[in-house]
Amino acid sequence: MKKLFAAALMLVLVIPAASAFAQKKTITIAADATWPPMEFLNQDKELVGFSVDYMKAAAEAAGYEAKIINAAWDGIFAGLVNKQYDAICSSVTITEERKKTMDFSTPYFTVRQAVIVPKDSPVKSIEDLKGKRAGSQISTTGTFAVNKIAGVESVTFDEVGLAVEDLYIGRLDAVVCDDAVASNFILDNDKYKEKLKIAAILNTPEAEEHYGVAVLKGDAETLALINKGIEAVKASGLDEELIKKWILAE
Repeated sequence: MKKLFAAALMLVLVIPAASAFAQKKTITIAADATWPPMEFLNQDKELVGFSVDYMKAAAEAAGYEAKIINAAWDGIFAGLVNKQYDAICSSVTITEERKKTMDFSTPYFTVRQAVIVPKDSPVKSIEDLKGKRAGSQISTTGTFAVNKIAGVESVTFDEVGLAVEDLYIGRLDAVVCDDAVASNFILDNDKYKEKLKIAAILNTPEAEEHYGVAVLKGDAETLALINKGIEAVKASGLDEELIKKWILAE
């Protein structure tokens, strides 16, 4: 009888635990892995970066599973609408226009647009690009910033790395992109740092941009879990550790 009771007790204990594990939500998150140091592929073709680590930490803190997949930027928002994944964490700046078609999490990182030019360029501000060819990744806030300057020939690319390469070989006069990405391509890249420089960083109050995780409009459950995780990462100070690891690393 004691053995039977013990076995029954174990069954009672195991079933709730197994049920809780089975109910743990998985959130599939898309990222365009062409934006170092935020999200990119390492030498082993693994998806890594500041945002990747941040989303994994947020998932652990909030009690859900984060499945992070690589998705091309040019179709990343359509993929969300078509429910190919639950969220996008891909250095997406929160804008009023984007908020019309998707919901955003609490901001998790702040950036400004930077202007990359050859070291011998006279350009000192984004306004100095008038009459010049400026590259950026298509449908990013870098492109939006370029298009605000009258007289600039805007050239867009599927990946920011392709724009930087064209600048390096002389096909462009400048590239405009997020400052953290600009620093990674210039200051931390042996190939580019001898020939290119960051000429300017947009520094007006309205130039400050905030990254957020995008979810389907009205997906309150997913948004609440992601926000819970982001707030927990901030409260623990882990976000500052990730900045040191990925953004400020020497």
